[in-house]
Amino acid sequence: MNIIVSGGGTGGHIYPALTIIRTIQAKCPDANFLYVGTKRGLESDIIPKEGLPFTTVDIQGFERHLTPANLVRAGKAMAGVAKAMHIVKQFHPDAAVGTGGYVCGPILLASSLMHVPTLIQEQNVVPGITNKILSKFVTKIAVGTPEAMKHFPADKVVYTGNPIRSEVMTATRAEGAKAFGFDPEKKTVLVSGGSRGARAINRAMVPVIAEAVKHTEVQFLLVTGKKEYEDILGRIRETGTDLDAVSHVKVVPYLYNMPQAQAMADLAVFRAGATGLAELTARGIPSVLIPYPYAAENHQEHNARALEEAGAARMILNRDLTPEVLSSVLTELLSEPEKLEQMAAASRTLGRPQAASDIAEMVLELASGHEKH
Repeated sequence: MNIIVSGGGTGGHIYPALTIIRTIQAKCPDANFLYVGTKRGLESDIIPKEGLPFTTVDIQGFERHLTPANLVRAGKAMAGVAKAMHIVKQFHPDAAVGTGGYVCGPILLASSLMHVPTLIQEQNVVPGITNKILSKFVTKIAVGTPEAMKHFPADKVVYTGNPIRSEVMTATRAEGAKAFGFDPEKKTVLVSGGSRGARAINRAMVPVIAEAVKHTEVQFLLVTGKKEYEDILGRIRETGTDLDAVSHVKVVPYLYNMPQAQAMADLAVFRAGATGLAELTARGIPSVLIPYPYAAENHQEHNARALEEAGAARMILNRDLTPEVLSSVLTELLSEPEKLEQMAAASRTLGRPQAASDIAEMVLELASGHEKH
């Protein structure tokens, strides 16, 4: 059984693809994979390190207005489809899966035109333009949220939730607390702006951290992103705060063990990327969400709004984010255990920890149907 997987540009497209691949491998060890991305995307670094066969298609997204650059990109898109058809012809896939990014366009289109069963996995509440176009050609569409279903043909779309790593569900609170030197009995707040960090969140947290050091009831773990780390440490020092003198507040550049951090979190301050939200809801973690304002189609705000309306999160728009606003929301939630528990319960109802397994089954069903022909 041969399966092509494509997803590119950001971790939000690549890691769900990897999770789907690993889940299919567990169910069908004989499956062969080919991952198709671009040379410029993060996938060109991540996928070879994962030991998966990797090839590329040269394609870029279009600008929103008619420009000379778009004509060049249109030419690349045509060449990309031709290259994709060559890849499909060589690999003989029984199914093709796309998790987002422009590179999915040529691969899934080529696969569809060559009568290979195809599936797109849409993570966000509002789908991107590539997946909207592809929805007319593909066989199945697995969506991460119920709200996304209305954007796709009813006979193709299935609500599965977004795939998450198995470690997210297996990590325990005790393990998490031990890993970071925290007390498992104390309330813990996890703050992260994603793998690259979020300057707006980091800077709003500086006075919050300075105040948190003075009070030992609540523990804070702030993940700044590598590029922001030294700057934020300097700003915290300027407040007269000595982080080395306390054990209940920690500031780190990056986390390689995010599942352990989530396992000990009673409250999270996050951006509103689909994968992060899938992990938070799978564990039932209430959150304060600050959507990245420049995400395509403003999808992060739509993602955050869906959680807020469900009672699982509070949203602060990036333009409204100040240390005072963030501190006020955190103080309010941390001082009301019943409110926090209600939010946690609402978060759990949105969680779909079995999503990766369900999507893997859909892919295997498509592939086995193709193998028989």
